[in-house]
Amino acid sequence: MPHSPPRLLFAGTPDFAVPALRLLLASGYPPVAVYTQPERPAGRGRQLRPSPVKTYALAAGIPVYQPVTLRDAAVQAELAGLAPDLLIVAAYGLLLPPAVLAIPRLGCLNLHASLLPRWRGAAPIQRAILAGDAETGICLMQMEAGLDTGPVYARAAIPIERGMTGGELHDQLATLGAELLQTTLQDLLANRLTPEPQDAACAIYAPKLDKAEAELDWNRPALDLERQVLAFNPYPVAQTRLDQQTLRIWRAVADAESSTAPPGTVLREGPDGLVVATGAGELRLTELQLPGGKPLPAAAFLNARRLAGRRLGVA
Repeated sequence: MPHSPPRLLFAGTPDFAVPALRLLLASGYPPVAVYTQPERPAGRGRQLRPSPVKTYALAAGIPVYQPVTLRDAAVQAELAGLAPDLLIVAAYGLLLPPAVLAIPRLGCLNLHASLLPRWRGAAPIQRAILAGDAETGICLMQMEAGLDTGPVYARAAIPIERGMTGGELHDQLATLGAELLQTTLQDLLANRLTPEPQDAACAIYAPKLDKAEAELDWNRPALDLERQVLAFNPYPVAQTRLDQQTLRIWRAVADAESSTAPPGTVLREGPDGLVVATGAGELRLTELQLPGGKPLPAAAFLNARRLAGRRLGVA
């Protein structure tokens, strides 16, 4: 008698989750339903926009559920009625209470964008860049009540190349997550893998990004500022004060050369960037944005604005 296909549920919301959902369909494991967060206002017009996961799921003909919370008993009963064998989660954004974790026969799995137990929490990609980590990766872990505390079934690592932005690393990890799921899914469904417990003593928390963190402190070393600029591209985007305006910095490169000028002083400028004094070393700004304008390479920015001798970060 042929085996019936596994009943999978998928829960995810942003672009990060789409490659994993696409992989499930391409591999012949279409979810019986997808869970994603409700629409929220976005953009300047504050229009309600469907999540990338919802858009992809509906185009593929998969039913979509969007509960505000999974703590509601009626929502839990509805999920249980889908009789899932396995729930796969990727950047869903809602807490799965114990009652939900207990519903699927094989439990709930999460694709997490770090090498656990390092960087548990909401912003592991950006925190890895900010810390100057040489590598990061993806973990496929069994979910439990704690925040990213569950045992790990499989992991894959990639280097964090110098100059890589948070957005670029995000895209690489999203693809890597789908690849890791592809190589492990059959063994997981057959219950052939044993997860490895995390070492809680090595755990580091990756808190959610705060817009206040985007402000550049020119008294800090240039290398720290470079990492801040890169980690916060494309969100929330590093920024500094220029007179009464906000100057956003999208890309920058640290240089070990030192200056006696006050930190924040624009030392020189040219097509390859605006060089700014910092607390240790110099930072070359290579992509900048003024209010109401677009992000521009340094050469294009300097066609309209000259800043040599000015001091940034001073209101």
